[in-house]
Amino acid sequence: MAQYKLVRFTLNGKEVEKMVDVRASLTDMLRNDYHLTSVKKGCEVGECGACNVLIDGEAFNSCIYLAVWANGKHIRTLESLTGPGGEISDIQQAFMEESAIQCGFCTPGFIMTAVEILETGKLYTRDELRKLLSGHLCRCTGYENILNAVEKTMKRRLGVSPD
Repeated sequence: MAQYKLVRFTLNGKEVEKMVDVRASLTDMLRNDYHLTSVKKGCEVGECGACNVLIDGEAFNSCIYLAVWANGKHIRTLESLTGPGGEISDIQQAFMEESAIQCGFCTPGFIMTAVEILETGKLYTRDELRKLLSGHLCRCTGYENILNAVEKTMKRRLGVSPD
């Protein structure tokens, strides 16, 4: 017999509440109950990064994060990056400029991890960025272009000239 619990949290800037099965993953709740399809179901064991979301500013694999753990948290998905007029964010623009999008399945997870990196306000080396992005799998092998997009956005935000 399923057990349910009321969960209250902030989702992309809005206070929400949902009765959830205590066994449900955050991925399932976000996709099924809130129709946030940027949260991809990939490996479902926390290894591919396709389901990454920000929880209180930190990137997590939502497939291995129980929905009930979201109680009191601030959750952000890719949808939170869209501006009031539908405009895309600077990191999304950089992904397009650098051809860092191929099939697109891994893209939302990569972008949410990039948001966490960029919001630190730190200047990372290319090797540090590579390590910070290493929890993601891209079957199309767009890693270099993804790295270029994150580095480009980081440097633009920090006012550092590109090399």
